[in-house]
Amino acid sequence: MSPLAIVALTALVSVAGVMTTAAAESRRRRRYAVVDAAWGAAFAVLALAGGVAGQLSGYSGGSAALVRWLLVALVAAWGGRLSWHLWRRVVAADHDDPRYEELLGGPFLEVPFGQVLAKVFALQGVIVLVVSAPVVTGLALRPRVGWSGWLVAAGCALWLLGMVFEVVGDAQLAAYRADPGRGPILDTGLWAWTRHPNYFGDACVWWGLWLAGGATAGPWWVAIATLPAPVVMTFFLVVGSGARPTERRMQGRPGWDAYAATTPMFLPRPPRGH
Repeated sequence: MSPLAIVALTALVSVAGVMTTAAAESRRRRRYAVVDAAWGAAFAVLALAGGVAGQLSGYSGGSAALVRWLLVALVAAWGGRLSWHLWRRVVAADHDDPRYEELLGGPFLEVPFGQVLAKVFALQGVIVLVVSAPVVTGLALRPRVGWSGWLVAAGCALWLLGMVFEVVGDAQLAAYRADPGRGPILDTGLWAWTRHPNYFGDACVWWGLWLAGGATAGPWWVAIATLPAPVVMTFFLVVGSGARPTERRMQGRPGWDAYAATTPMFLPRPPRGH
């Protein structure tokens, strides 16, 4: 088998293992939202296992190894932090995520577990594999000569920007929720620049990983073949399960209309008066 096939198969087995474990824990806790914590963990495990597989089966030295382990570090740091952050939220919450109840038509105990497996865990596992295409190619293939170094550097910079928006945005949201004198809407800090700094940060991370992985690995057509990965991730962050569903739940909350009128939904801009 080629190094790319070996890394891809390793990715498949890794994601299947994480999602199977998460599904069992979801059934034990009777919570759909366990899959949110599994989401980041699946990417992290995929990167770690794929990095080892790529090192053993493909190019083991030089720029290939450098880019490979850089990608592993970037994905593992992002996925590990996100998984831990969301797992704490799952454990602390006294209710399930309403997005999944809306998707499956009822609370966890009212939905056949086969539907939960298919529509939540299997679906998200497939999405993880699609989105990870730039990482898989970056772990398996030798970087092209020429502009690859600049593309990796640009990808790392974009990844860092995304992590800042995610980490700082999550910290500001946690501080807001812990403040007993808080107003009805969080409209300060990064939340004055965009209504969804964490989702914007996620998008930056995966466009950065595409630049550092898929856009630099192997023949030129790999960049085009892996381009749907960050596009799919951005679609889900904006339309699928991210910003738009959150906005629907926020409709009617005091202060929301004024906040939405002055703050962009996704792409940030300097804040204006509220």
